[in-house]
Amino acid sequence: MKIELPTIKGLPDDARVLLHSCCAPCSSAIVECMLQNGIRPTIFYCNPNIYPQSEYRIRKDECTRFAIDLGLEIVDDDYNHEQWLQTALPLADEPERGRRCLECFKYRLLRTAKYAEQNGYTLFTTTLASSRWKSLEQINEAGAWAASQTSGVSFWDQNWRKGGLSERRIEIIRQYNFYEQQYCGCEFSLKASNEWRKANGKELIVREEF
Repeated sequence: MKIELPTIKGLPDDARVLLHSCCAPCSSAIVECMLQNGIRPTIFYCNPNIYPQSEYRIRKDECTRFAIDLGLEIVDDDYNHEQWLQTALPLADEPERGRRCLECFKYRLLRTAKYAEQNGYTLFTTTLASSRWKSLEQINEAGAWAASQTSGVSFWDQNWRKGGLSERRIEIIRQYNFYEQQYCGCEFSLKASNEWRKANGKELIVREEF
């Protein structure tokens, strides 16, 4: 897949790209595509929404394994679930893809944009845009808003679901035998997943802290 950097006034040809990563599976084809197009992103792992912390560690370790294998830098942002909950709890009753998800995206992408601003990156994008379970409109709204809170940083609103990337993602997941995630990440999505599983006679997801 041939991609190009966005046409943004003042954006240099050698723009440094910060890639917010939600997990290794979602990052896989995107990172490969970037490398094939001469872009070496820095991976920014910012996911304080993930619950419990043991689940966070597993997903972070898989993302780190993938980055190391490709020789890419990965930055692990602070895991502060309690702080993230201050944003999410008032919207606890919102459904998946509702306002809680939008605020979650804004929280994580703002931290990404701020890191980019403080460390000389001119462009950031997110692997959230590769998931069919997420609202692309919400992601782009959150990314644009986060960029507006900085100076000299732009959001790259690429649709990472097109051009064969979804199919290639499946191949890479099998190649690396990535950890199989069964819910989005937060306790609210875990609850929603289990409610669906119970209603459909499926085995419930059990996650314990360790």
